[in-house]
Amino acid sequence: MPLTTTDPRAFLAHLYQAAVLRALPLANLAGSLPSPPKGRTVVVGAGKAGASMVHALEALWPEDAPLSGLVVTRYGHVPPRPEGLRARVEIVEAAHPVPDAAGHAAAGRMLQTLRGLCADDLVICLISGGGSSLLTLPAEGLTLADKQRINRQLLASGADISEMNCVRKHLSRIKGGRLAAACGAAKLLTLAISDVPGDDLSVIASGPTVADASTCAQALAVLDRYRIEVPLAVRASLERGDLETPKPGDSVFAAHVHHLIATPRQSLEAAAQVAREAGVSVHILSDEMEGESREVGKVHAALARSIALRGEPFARPCVVLSGGETTVTVRERAPGSPGGRGGRAGEFCMGLGLALKGQAGVWALAADTDGIDGVEDNAGAFVTPDTLQRAAAQGMRIADCMDRNDSYGFFDAIGDLFITGPTNTNVNDFRAILIL
Repeated sequence: MPLTTTDPRAFLAHLYQAAVLRALPLANLAGSLPSPPKGRTVVVGAGKAGASMVHALEALWPEDAPLSGLVVTRYGHVPPRPEGLRARVEIVEAAHPVPDAAGHAAAGRMLQTLRGLCADDLVICLISGGGSSLLTLPAEGLTLADKQRINRQLLASGADISEMNCVRKHLSRIKGGRLAAACGAAKLLTLAISDVPGDDLSVIASGPTVADASTCAQALAVLDRYRIEVPLAVRASLERGDLETPKPGDSVFAAHVHHLIATPRQSLEAAAQVAREAGVSVHILSDEMEGESREVGKVHAALARSIALRGEPFARPCVVLSGGETTVTVRERAPGSPGGRGGRAGEFCMGLGLALKGQAGVWALAADTDGIDGVEDNAGAFVTPDTLQRAAAQGMRIADCMDRNDSYGFFDAIGDLFITGPTNTNVNDFRAILIL
């Protein structure tokens, strides 16, 4: 019997692994590398895939060509160095999603590394999701503690990634094209792994090497919309436009080249191919889905139930895939009540599980392709036809867990957490629903 029916969980996990494999740097970097320049080659960058991107570059770059630099990645996201591979680029670990002193120091050192470069030199910037938090250098008038508070409030506000990054760019000395400006006369090549809807380079890691079309006024509007305070002097700077970022058409971007080496769509297509080879039809809804995670889960549940009950709009058996970047609004809780744990994949699964109502023949997996859902140790979670039944047997109600954003607690209690460890890449949300 096929894996789809004998072990639906294993089949869904297999699709996830295919998506992750397609996004690994070593499989994608070679075709985007230039010949070594006459001068130096300096490597900088940030992101959850930063260390694996460095390893891939070190393996592919000529042994006799100069290569140095500094890249920052998340704690625990440095894979074992391949045997025999010489270390030439320094890798620093720092905190995500809330920045810390290690990331702050690394960003300052990165700018120092770029000083004095000339037209014969090349800067290779390795960018992947998570770079916004890992590459933190507060604007004048802000402290690291200010940036940490603002970041926490943004993460809990329900703001989408574009809104968050608009603020981050204008409150930074390195994001929003400012890293490109620091390269001076050197040529700049940015190699990026996309983790954002639409693959917008100006959004990935807050676009440190890309022109920024957003404005100080827009950043201020986001802060006001979500009632996030900044120091009065910084607010005045935003109002005057003193913290404006380099804009499209600025000469600092004239000699710069950008390549996307991995995208969410490519990973969804890789998973789809594996499903087709197993004899199951596949439907990719979109790689750009946004919105409140639990509500996106409910919409997916409505589609899955229609397929399961009426064979519409797709015939069974089939797999429905989607990606993108949803958000979680942290709910207020009563004083003294326990706080919840979990990320947007788990939140999606709670919305999905509640709305499926135990629908027979529907299995699902939602997970972050970096292997970490929020700040927990799981990548995501499974939803099965008996999810609600097994929870009820333990005296748990999914609605109660949703009220306190406790997806980790809910799925941990019933053994449905999906744990992979860091994957060393990041093309954002992966969702697969199998309808038999």
